[in-house]
Order: sequence, then structure tokens, then C-alpha cells
Amino acid sequence: MQFSERRNITRWFIIIASFFIVLLILWNTYNFFQIFKQEERSKMEFWATAITTIANANENSDLDLPFKIISKNNTIPIFITDSKDNILDFNNIDEAISKDTIALKKYFNSIKKANQPIKIERSKNNYQLVYYGDSPLLNKLKYYPIALLLIIILFGAVVYNFYKATKMSTQNKLWAGMAKETAHQIGTPLSSLIGWVEILKLENVEKSTVAEIEKDINRLQTITDRFSKIGSEPILDKRDLIQETKNALDYLQTRVSKQIIFTFSAPDYPIYVALNPSLHSWTIENLVKNAIDAMRGKGNLDIAISELENIVKIKITDTGKGIPKNQFQKIFEPGFTTKKRGWGLGLSLTKRIVQEYHKGKIKVAHSEIDKGTTIQISYKSI
Repeated sequence: MQFSERRNITRWFIIIASFFIVLLILWNTYNFFQIFKQEERSKMEFWATAITTIANANENSDLDLPFKIISKNNTIPIFITDSKDNILDFNNIDEAISKDTIALKKYFNSIKKANQPIKIERSKNNYQLVYYGDSPLLNKLKYYPIALLLIIILFGAVVYNFYKATKMSTQNKLWAGMAKETAHQIGTPLSSLIGWVEILKLENVEKSTVAEIEKDINRLQTITDRFSKIGSEPILDKRDLIQETKNALDYLQTRVSKQIIFTFSAPDYPIYVALNPSLHSWTIENLVKNAIDAMRGKGNLDIAISELENIVKIKITDTGKGIPKNQFQKIFEPGFTTKKRGWGLGLSLTKRIVQEYHKGKIKVAHSEIDKGTTIQISYKSI
């Protein structure tokens, strides 16, 4: 318990520290941007002074420095206007824009909003205005914090997915370990029951009674075998899918409500697939039990097997309450259940058996509310 609390405290400390580091980087970036922007304004003020100096120069004026200052600016876009904002000259404007009067006017209006203009005095009542935009470098710097945030979000998503995958892997190992331990624990009393059945045979107990007990013991052995296979790669054999499905149904039919009417249809020839009989019977059992629950113990249950172009399909159709379309995928997720009492593991385990172990596919083929549902399994025949 203490270890778990310490781990949570450490995790929150890392999250909070990361948050403050991000804020610090963004704050420093903003300050750097403002400093760089102020430096550009200072350059433009020098540029405007150089223009004024050249305009007011006489034959004795030294113009080397003003011309040098003007020539150095080859990145910052500039518009020079009169006092009524009529454009007199411009510099560092894209050629395509400068040749298009409408585009030039539109660009000028955007430049006017970028920075406060610099006033150039020509005489007492005559002045010009210098409007300037941000340099390409400063424009790129504007998007740096956004890019930084996106990188941080992406990094956070990667860390979260890694953490989630690690947690899921740990949980899977835990469930697999528990399943194997359960199989091991069931094995001991099961061996004892087999011995007692042999004693009952010697005591001349009624054969039908012993036969039913043997069926249930075989069922327990099947369940033990299933649990022992969780977390391990199962052995797949060439099996007749029709016969294996029929075997699973025969056992279930004798142990469910008589108000469930079963119908089974399949081709009159064997269809072979790579199959683990124990896990396949578990798949059929889970789907049939879910269908019976959906029908609340009363209705029609149809199991149909068909083959087309080496793809064999098993369709299990009930007349139950149906599934909303937005839940077609969710029903196969671990923990999802619509029952008051349920772990939400049956269909997720079924999906894993079909898709991961047998390389097949499972989906909700069709469903209508209060009319029924069809679940479809697809395998490749061999």
C-alpha cells in the first residue's frame, strides 16, 4: 500500500515538474520574442533617421553611414506613406505582391496592424510615416511556442500509451497467471472425482447416473484445459469445424432452458480448419450464453455454417433485445457489459481466441433493437 502511494506521489511530482518546465520554456520564449521585436524596432528607428538624414543632406554632409544603415535592411518589409496613408514607396515586398495593386493594398493593411508607425519629419507641417512588418525570422519565432506545445503533447501521448500498454501487459500476465493457477487448483479435486466415479461403477450404481456424472467431469476437464491455455500459444490441429461446433452445441442444449429453440444448419460435407477444439467450444459457449441472456431464456437460436471461396463462416443469430449500432465494437472490449452482474470478459476473450489464436475474424454482422442479433465468425478453411 505504501509502495503504491509513493509511486503515485512520484508520478504526480514528475507531472507537476514537467508542467512547470513547460511554462518556464514558454515564458522564456515569450520574453525572447519581445526582446527581438524591440531590437527590430530600434533598427527601424535608425533606418528612419538615416532616411531623414539623406533627405535633409547638403553637399557637405557625410552620407556613408546613413546609406550603410539603409542597405543593411533586406528582410523587414517597409511602407513609406504620407500623412494621409498614401503609399509613396515600399521595400522588401514580395515581387508577386508588389505587382498586384489589390494584393499590395491588402498586404499594407496587414502591415499597419503589426507595429506602431515611425514618424519622419520633413518640415514643420510635413511628415511621412514608416510602417514596417516583422522579419521572416521573427514570424517563425511566433510559431515556436505552438510547435513546442505540439511536441510536448505528442511526447505526453507516447508516454501515456507506453504506460497504458505496460499496465495492460502486466494485467494480462496477472490474469494468465491466475487462470493457470485456477486450472492447477481444479486439477486436484477433479482427479479425486474421477476416482470416485470408478468406485460408483464398481458399486453397480445406475449407469445413466454415472454417465451424467462423467459428462460433467469431462466438462470440468475441458474448463481446466481452457484455463491452462490462457497466456500460452495453443496447438491447432486440422479439425472438422462442423463436427466440433455440433459437439459444443449438443452439450449446451441439454443444459439450457427448454424454451430456447435451437436450429443448426451446415453443409453435408466436412469443412476443415486449423482449430483448437477446447478453445473453439469455449467460443461457441460464450456466444450461445450471451445470446440466451439477450433473449432472457426464451426465443429462437440459429447456428448456421457456410463456406465460400475457402472462407468458412459461423453465424449465431438470436431473437433477443439487440445491440445499438454504436456498441458494435465496444461489446468486444474488456470490461464492457450491459448486465448488472458481469465482468465484461466473455466477448473480449472470445475475440482473442478467434483473432489472435485462430487468425480469424469476429464481428456483429447485423442487429436490430428488440428483434435480435447476428454474430459472425470467419475462418480460413484448409
